[in-house]
Amino acid sequence: MPIQWAGLSPELLVALDRDAHEPLRSQLESALREAIRSGRLLGGERLPSSREMARGLGVSRGLVLECYGQLQAEGFLTSRGGSATRVADGAGAVAAGSPSTQDGGSRRSVPLVADFRSGVPDLASFPRADWAWAVREVCRTAPNEALDYGDPAGRPELREVLAGYLRRVRGAVVTPADVVVSGGFAQGLTVMLRVLHAAGLRRVAFEDPGYNDVRVLVSAAPGIEAVPIPVDEGGIDVTALAASDVDAVVLTPAHQWPTGVTLAPDRRQAIVAWARRRPAVLIEDDYDAEFRYDREPVGALQGLAPDRVVLLGTVSKALAPAVRLGWMVCPPDLLAAATAEKLRTDRGSPGLDQLVLARLIQSGRYDRHLRRMRTLYAGRRTALVAALATHAPSVRLSGLAAGFHVVVHLRDDIDEASLVAAARDRAVALYGMRDWRASDMDGPPQLVLGFGNLDARAITAGIVAIADLLA
Repeated sequence: MPIQWAGLSPELLVALDRDAHEPLRSQLESALREAIRSGRLLGGERLPSSREMARGLGVSRGLVLECYGQLQAEGFLTSRGGSATRVADGAGAVAAGSPSTQDGGSRRSVPLVADFRSGVPDLASFPRADWAWAVREVCRTAPNEALDYGDPAGRPELREVLAGYLRRVRGAVVTPADVVVSGGFAQGLTVMLRVLHAAGLRRVAFEDPGYNDVRVLVSAAPGIEAVPIPVDEGGIDVTALAASDVDAVVLTPAHQWPTGVTLAPDRRQAIVAWARRRPAVLIEDDYDAEFRYDREPVGALQGLAPDRVVLLGTVSKALAPAVRLGWMVCPPDLLAAATAEKLRTDRGSPGLDQLVLARLIQSGRYDRHLRRMRTLYAGRRTALVAALATHAPSVRLSGLAAGFHVVVHLRDDIDEASLVAAARDRAVALYGMRDWRASDMDGPPQLVLGFGNLDARAITAGIVAIADLLA
């Protein structure tokens, strides 16, 4: 989409060589033709006025008018009386990836009946009105110093609000001084891996199956070896973890991704004991902790061992991934290094957005949004369970107690990859558990079905379309 400039004339980079033998008008015409042909200027995009172009280039306005007139005659530009000069539609290069450049324009993408992608919240339910209210309040009341770089650990207002929220809702042992604001879970993990590597860490364990981003981030960290540890119905295998000779582990105890199990009470105690005995660092991803349905709330593991656990959280699931804000609750011996690494990485997360999130939580609107989303997701979970019970009653489900995805257990003779491909031919996007395993070793055939960003009608239609494949 071309930029629609309002009021002031847009700027345009054009170079003229006054030592060349080619006349300045010819140079300007050639430069504008090349900008249009190459796609630098798109169809419908406005050019500077002749007066502004002449002033910027240090040439006469008449020269620019003659150039514009020639390019209009050639079909590169259009102009109407009283209106700006613009690039003619169709005069420039075809944008990469447009339908006319793909298969001769003969193929069109078929819209999906349902995309059961997991890990995505209901984007249509982002609290736009509440966010806009908080933005207005922040812009009205924020002091001038809030527009400076500020503390790399984050705005004190947000750190105080987050500490109170995590104590109240997650049972964390935390003060505002323990919190470092991050750009989301991925940045928080990256910062912590760099800090631990600088302190001598060389091997980090992660859950298998587990979150792909964790595996990628750990594997990509220079000098750190990623070690997969199996997960069963009780969560991560602590015995296998203890035998792995690692000095840190990334885990999701509240709602394991993607199996949906909760770390069993005896294993919570065992993993804390292992961390103290080794000693090791537990990096807790507080994944899906806000969304639970038919179980008692489970407190953060950090509450059991604040000196051994780094608690990572984000609002990507509670609000939307685009907000790009999260937090690290750091043990005292890692706090200074984490703050310094955050400063080295980006000098701090966006200050105004931090104040907006703080105001949203402080006002109670954040809690109100979470309550509404729990009800919404519970209804979609019910719709998915009912659709499968009606149209594919032979499958077994697990991981239903929290979050907005479920695990579908298939018959042993069903091939995951073939099922996913067959469903795609019916315009339904499915995702196999194999995508989340650390190795190519075969596990039981399973699907991970997300329902966060699907309404009940799409959920039912998607299951109906593939029901015979599941039977």
